[in-house]
Amino acid sequence: MNKWWLSITVALLLSACASNGNGNAADDSLSDLVVSAPQPMNVRYQLEIAKLTEILTSHHSEEIDNQQLAEFWFRRAALYDALGLSILARFDFNMALEFNPGMADAYNYLGIHDTQNQQFDYAFEAFEAAIELDPEHPYAYLNRGITAYYDNRMTLAIDDLQRHFNADPSDPYRSLWLFFAEQHSDDKAARIALAQRRLSHATSEWGWVLNDLMLGVVTERRFLQQYLGANLAADETMAERLCEAYFYLGKLKQLEGNNERALVYFQLALSTNVFTFLEHRYAGLEIERSQQILELSRNPQ
Repeated sequence: MNKWWLSITVALLLSACASNGNGNAADDSLSDLVVSAPQPMNVRYQLEIAKLTEILTSHHSEEIDNQQLAEFWFRRAALYDALGLSILARFDFNMALEFNPGMADAYNYLGIHDTQNQQFDYAFEAFEAAIELDPEHPYAYLNRGITAYYDNRMTLAIDDLQRHFNADPSDPYRSLWLFFAEQHSDDKAARIALAQRRLSHATSEWGWVLNDLMLGVVTERRFLQQYLGANLAADETMAERLCEAYFYLGKLKQLEGNNERALVYFQLALSTNVFTFLEHRYAGLEIERSQQILELSRNPQ
């Protein structure tokens, strides 16, 4: 994506926000937005897909045992997923399960896709299959907790997200998602719990700034001015940083009841094309929900 296109995109988003009545001084911080080119399509992934396709469609595939075929199908599915080709990825994940029905990781991916599509019953079935096959799966509880959060099943969401947080309290994102679920039940208690986790477990990792953002320790304006591009890790791209930053800014504005601004931030998170980040995965769902809320507010029944 060219820089001039990015400039036009941001200008349009700002105009849309202003036209919804949230312009002027209240939206001055939007002038501090940072944009970068979207994450480029990974050439190495594309080459690996071509190689796997050759193997899977070759007559020699008949000489490969089912376990290895399942691994090949799964690997190609994961690569498709990383490139944002979700329909092709789903097909391959299902093919992997045809050859190895005990592949917990494939169920975990399918559950994520079902959640993105708001097919929550199917998502729960997939995550429960993953957990049954691998009770210590590193992400199934997180992903089932997020599904429960979006399906408004907050007791289950809190249970799963608490379990995921307990497995690694130093991970700031685990703290954030637990907060989002807890906040639905008791906002004040959720903020106290978030602050306690911050004091007990915080490190210098960038994600803890996002916890400070939710607590109001760091203002939106200061966050935009000082933290968007600060101290990028050696293996971190600007698109990845912005994907996270804008998604959680969207969640902040959502909690404040400013759905117009939240919509802008979720759109910016989606524009980064960091397909493997859960923030990108659920930005589309958040956009749809923000639009529904705004439509209802403009056209009350």
